[in-house]
Amino acid sequence: MISAYLLDIIILLLAAVIVVPLSQSLKLGAVPGFLIAGVIVGPFGFGLINNITEIANFAEIGIVLLLFVIGIQLKPARLWQMRRLVFGLGALQLLFTGLLLGCISHFIFNIPLPVSILIGPTLALSSTAFVLQLLTEHKLLGSTYGRTSFAILLLQDLAVVPLLALLPLLATPEINIGKDIGVALAESLFILSVVILVGRYFLHPILHRVALSGNPEVFTASAVLIVLGTALITEHIGLSMAMGAFLAGLMISDSSYRHQIIAEILPFRGLLIGLFFMSMGMALNTHLLFDNPTLCFALVGLLISTKAVILMPLVYFFGVNTKNSIAVSLILAQSGEFALVLFSLAFQASILSASLFQQLLLIVLLSMLVTPILAYIAHQLIKRSSKTQEHIPANTPIRAPIVLAGFGRVGRRIGEILTLIDKPFVALDSDAQLVEREHAKGYPVYYGDVCKLELLKSAGINHAKIIIVTLDDPTATEEVVSSLRKTYPKISIYARGHSLNKCSELRRRGATGVVSENIEASLELTRMVLTNIGFNHTKRETLLDEFRRKYHAQIDATINEKKE
Repeated sequence: MISAYLLDIIILLLAAVIVVPLSQSLKLGAVPGFLIAGVIVGPFGFGLINNITEIANFAEIGIVLLLFVIGIQLKPARLWQMRRLVFGLGALQLLFTGLLLGCISHFIFNIPLPVSILIGPTLALSSTAFVLQLLTEHKLLGSTYGRTSFAILLLQDLAVVPLLALLPLLATPEINIGKDIGVALAESLFILSVVILVGRYFLHPILHRVALSGNPEVFTASAVLIVLGTALITEHIGLSMAMGAFLAGLMISDSSYRHQIIAEILPFRGLLIGLFFMSMGMALNTHLLFDNPTLCFALVGLLISTKAVILMPLVYFFGVNTKNSIAVSLILAQSGEFALVLFSLAFQASILSASLFQQLLLIVLLSMLVTPILAYIAHQLIKRSSKTQEHIPANTPIRAPIVLAGFGRVGRRIGEILTLIDKPFVALDSDAQLVEREHAKGYPVYYGDVCKLELLKSAGINHAKIIIVTLDDPTATEEVVSSLRKTYPKISIYARGHSLNKCSELRRRGATGVVSENIEASLELTRMVLTNIGFNHTKRETLLDEFRRKYHAQIDATINEKKE
């Protein structure tokens, strides 16, 4: 029995390892790659795996973790900063698009009204993971086009909450459209408020106590427990596990421990969400496409054109120029991963029939496969626009351009200086008490082990230009510098050394610049002594500068010797 499961796991991993990189090289993205890999190994492909039900049940944990990460990244401050686009443009897009798609499904395709109420807004959701990946790759996330798309995606992510709350109501035999949907929205908002209040006053102190223990395994267990525990509680009170995970993420979104928790969760989420999309691929009946390809592509065309036609004038109405409006409407015209999630849950709750579920899966998948073409057209429009280089002002960055790895004696002084000159930064430190104290003073410092690359990614290292490593531990400093240089060859890395040999080693591992605290302390003390005895000012500074230059020349010489 165990060997059978092991064989299935090996087949899934092999398919993912082959197909997903190929999909990414073709600019299709990882999500379509997982879906295609599932189709290939599933019963409608080569039939290598037939145990779909049990795999799908286990893969649901991936959805729980996905919603948790989405929730933890939706910081209230960010939502408020972009409130006009998020709650204005985003809400209107979801309302009008969902309403029109729901009417089309009910009046043209004769789908029951309660089901159409779910299908409309669900198909109105776009692919957050896919679109943000494309915007980041083309460095357009800070442009007008990127900011507008990002704002709409934020509202769509928030809309998943009431849609999840709606599922149990739609599963009941009779539903009062006006009353019950209103109850669903009110219920979700009430539960959201209660859980956030509980998390605000109880969750953070608990995480602080766990962090003080200094045991990384216990912290990992606590992070997983928070996600799964909240998901289980919400399921027991009549909502979905996915919604509970979203609420758990939202509770931690303002915590100083958020980056470390994301770093602990991401490896689990990455594997399990990939498994979920592969299970969707395995459940996809490709015979529908081959039996009637004209109908399938016509439905995809109807979906894309409907979303684009509604979104373009809305974006223009919010003050975005014509080319940017068209570009936004094109890149958001597909359906996304949350449509797969919601349709899967609806099918399990017997809201969707098997045939309708298969047709919807096929439409969503095909729309995602068309997205790279739409994105290419959008990017060509943006290149010709005179406002392609508009960026968010420096005082409101999406990510801080400077990351401080360590916020002890040295890191804190650097942070104070950066604050004085209004240069934004993010700091990370593994001392829970220090993080708690400095965070309370208003510094953007978060708890976590900077030796973990996932933590640095969560803190925004992908968008940073400079990282300053100020750790007390020389071994950890060398590890961080080496790892960063291999992963981010173009980033500037400045590190704190302790001696000539340590500085040489850090430079050899890829540090852009190093500072020996020993030599700087020696030079400063010497400056004080020479000033006290009345030594000539010009000669003093020349002497000290020359000594510093020779010291750093020794470091460079040591590096060259080791290379030879």
